[in-house]
Amino acid sequence: MKQIPASILTLVAGVLVALISLWYGQHHGLLPEQASVQAPLIDSMFNLMVTMSTALLLVVLGALVLFIIQFRRRPGDDGDGVPIDGSLALEAFWTLIPAVLIIILAVYSVDVFQQVGGFNPGDHMSHGQAAEASDDGGAIATSTPANKLPTYGLGSATDSGQDLVVNVTGIQYAWLFNYPSEGITTGELHVPVGREVQLKLAANDVIHSFWVPQFRLKQDAIPGEATELHFTATKVGTYPIVCAELCGAYHGGMRSQVIVHTPEDYEQWVQQNVVAHHPNESPAIALQAADKHPAEFLAPYAEEIPVTAKELAQLPHHHSMN
Repeated sequence: MKQIPASILTLVAGVLVALISLWYGQHHGLLPEQASVQAPLIDSMFNLMVTMSTALLLVVLGALVLFIIQFRRRPGDDGDGVPIDGSLALEAFWTLIPAVLIIILAVYSVDVFQQVGGFNPGDHMSHGQAAEASDDGGAIATSTPANKLPTYGLGSATDSGQDLVVNVTGIQYAWLFNYPSEGITTGELHVPVGREVQLKLAANDVIHSFWVPQFRLKQDAIPGEATELHFTATKVGTYPIVCAELCGAYHGGMRSQVIVHTPEDYEQWVQQNVVAHHPNESPAIALQAADKHPAEFLAPYAEEIPVTAKELAQLPHHHSMN
């Protein structure tokens, strides 16, 4: 039986390695669900890295197994191995291939970084706008200078005015979220689906790292430095917020969640929390009843108390003293 040429075997092995690597690179199942516009960009690069890594693994392990079998010591063979003094072609090959792969990944990663806005965080903002955003921080204290533009971060909001701006402060060991335009402060991040969100990150003590795995975005909150994160959620749901930077003894417990609402549910949440944060603005509390007779003031509630109109009329009328 005629032996199959080594070139044919090498070609077949190369095709098999390529097919297996391409399939596994798209079906590895190592990532959580995608929930932001930026997630597919990050995943495409990760899939390429997995594809390359799988191919290298198969080539290295395949060659290792082949050499163990092909060049194993046979029974009765007590001679020395074939002296090999080196191979310039082989050394050039195993140096060139990794170099090409690294260059491909480097160029691709720079392109993805640019698409998610890593090169121009906050470039649309003026110093006055930055100061205004910081001054509206409400109850959240921040160590970030008010007139300092973000120099680190991912994404820059557009000038369309459609962005939701949230001031985020990391402290040991919690995340605080402030909505400057609504005057709401909360321990959870609430955003509407399909709307651009701009997070202004700050830290009051040590470095923290804001990470939502489903969004594929992570950004440090640095004391004294303005950082930001820009994203658009694409799926309604609740997703974990994790601090990915060791920040102290209870670092593992520094967790929160981002709740992505439908636009209607988000507006309802805003209205409920505006009332909760500003109860004095309720029309019912703002009523001035000092100059009204009790019967006149309590008449709408007579059936619920219950009292009769005659009983109300018997109540004395005390005028307020100025």
